[in-house]
Amino acid sequence: MSKRLPMRKISEVLRLTKEGFSNREIAQSVGVSPSTVGEYIRRSVSAGISYPLPEGMSEIELQNRLYPITPVLPRQERPQPDWEYVHREMAKKHVTLELLWQEFKAQNPTGFQYSAFCEIYRKWVGKLNVSMRQAHTPGERTFVDYAGTTIGVINPETGEIREAQIFIAVLGASNFTYCEATWSQAIVDWLNSHVRAMEFFGGVTALVVPDNLKSGVTKASFYEPDINTSYLEWARHYSTVILPARARKPKDKSKVEVGVLIVSRWIIAALRNRQFFSLPELNKALKELLVGLNNRPFKKLKGCRREAYESVERVALKPLPLERYEMALWGKCRVNIDYHVDVDGHYYSVPYKNAKSSVETRMTDRTVEVYLDNQRIASHIRSYNKGRHTTVREHMPAAHQEMSDWTPLRFLSWAQKIGPQTHLFIDKLIHSKAHPQQAYRACLGVLRFEKSVPQERLEAACTRALELNSISYRTVNSILKNGLEGAAKSTPTQGSLPLDHVNVRGPQYFH
Repeated sequence: MSKRLPMRKISEVLRLTKEGFSNREIAQSVGVSPSTVGEYIRRSVSAGISYPLPEGMSEIELQNRLYPITPVLPRQERPQPDWEYVHREMAKKHVTLELLWQEFKAQNPTGFQYSAFCEIYRKWVGKLNVSMRQAHTPGERTFVDYAGTTIGVINPETGEIREAQIFIAVLGASNFTYCEATWSQAIVDWLNSHVRAMEFFGGVTALVVPDNLKSGVTKASFYEPDINTSYLEWARHYSTVILPARARKPKDKSKVEVGVLIVSRWIIAALRNRQFFSLPELNKALKELLVGLNNRPFKKLKGCRREAYESVERVALKPLPLERYEMALWGKCRVNIDYHVDVDGHYYSVPYKNAKSSVETRMTDRTVEVYLDNQRIASHIRSYNKGRHTTVREHMPAAHQEMSDWTPLRFLSWAQKIGPQTHLFIDKLIHSKAHPQQAYRACLGVLRFEKSVPQERLEAACTRALELNSISYRTVNSILKNGLEGAAKSTPTQGSLPLDHVNVRGPQYFH
């Protein structure tokens, strides 16, 4: 508060103000600061006093008019703010303690001054647990993690017990909680749990905060953590942002850690004596107990998780996307020299010019896509036939396109018309290569021999090649060129010794 001036100086301030002098000029004349001059002018206007002063006004009366005396009440007798309301309002954007104090003071003139208001509020917050102290903006953050405790599920046929993982998601502002059981913490289960959590919440928060789990964060870093590509794609689909908790920063994940503790105490522990024989059965039990958890009253705040969610958080969530997220798995691989990539055991073509390139693959239930430098270079309908090929004609070099109409079945049908040994030879030739296409040229060369030699000779040549276990075009060509197809397979024979030979002991020797 500024220094109170004698009545003579106050009168002089008001006179010079009426004369049109600036606050700085008045301050220099009276010997006070410009801010003090400004305060007295404001107080005079508020009190309805101007120069000249009312006749007969004493100095005491002027002081009381400018500085009305506020009755001093003990702290415990002053109006008390609703600290729970203050704490909820502090979670909203751009709301400050000063603004809340001004609103409180306007309704309660005898209430606390600003410094006391802040001091008492901080003491009140200090009595809350760690997660409740954090005033998160409604709709801002979802915290996700797995419980450290698992729940066993019994295989009814074998009696084997398999441990189910418990996924937990907690909304930041309301502590509204979701949990479910999955078989693993792998990326597929991780993302599907996220999908079901957002559907349970009925919307999406601006941020999702995971711990540094490998399924979500491939490389933990304080400054630039690497997020799993599939996780980033999920986040883009839901218009949210992944913000991993910082390593060794417990406050970053206190919400979900408390959520894990609560779920462990009130749900997992409650199921400790029950037996489950399927994952759906376990999830049904979790769902039933989750209702009670979200309706359980807070200990140090009014209401419960569900009430807080319904009143402050639900309306702040962003809407769910129109289409449910389709699971996509990303991977990295190198294109083979035959311009195909191996995705889940099936081979898909890419443009031949990209052979030997390092690429990324994106696989859904329906499609397989290949990306090079973030540009899609190939797209295929997904095939579940292991070891087979899906080849687009345009991906082939010109020489290979000439043979694009050929298939293993066509070669085998042609060979069958020549003879069973030729059919067997062609079948072995096709399966001798990593990819069937690599054997097409050799198959065509062998079968075209029927144009230059009788089918009987070609059948015999293939028989001879099979006997030699030399499955190649060159072998058949050499056999036919040198007329070796008629050579009999050499079979070692064992000669018989005469029974009266001196080296034959005879059966009587063993008696």
